[in-house]
Amino acid sequence: MKIRRIEAKDNARMAAIVRECLTEYGCAGRMDTAWGDPCLDTLSEVYVLPDNAYWVAENDDGLVVAGVGVGELEPENSICELQKMYCVSTYRGTGTAQQLLDTALSFAKEHYQIIYLETRDNMERARAFYERNGFIHTTETYGHTGHGGCGCHYIRSLK
Repeated sequence: MKIRRIEAKDNARMAAIVRECLTEYGCAGRMDTAWGDPCLDTLSEVYVLPDNAYWVAENDDGLVVAGVGVGELEPENSICELQKMYCVSTYRGTGTAQQLLDTALSFAKEHYQIIYLETRDNMERARAFYERNGFIHTTETYGHTGHGGCGCHYIRSLK
């Protein structure tokens, strides 16, 4: 598996992966999830600031199968958000998501003190994955993510 920064050629594929996963979990067309993000089709254009980044996982055939981003959320509190972490179903449980998360956390540690994420209640495998990686469930929300459809919030110290 090759982990690399997103490029313009990956935009359509990553948007399709996000929509495929959201459809799988009953969120097709829900504008209060990543589906409604105005930047979903142009991720490579969004993650160009020094403190933001997006990576994709490319299989041996050169097909993008997953992605994850880190974006500034509350600069005054040094909080970032783990963003748009999605993986096609056939690559779940293969270590791909772990490689992506490790990459994202390593980057985030260089720029922030805390990382936050939002996910759906019914994404049990994702929630267990985040908890295994040190994320703690919180009732607090941070920033203005626009993801009111995501009822589970997690936070983790990066220090």
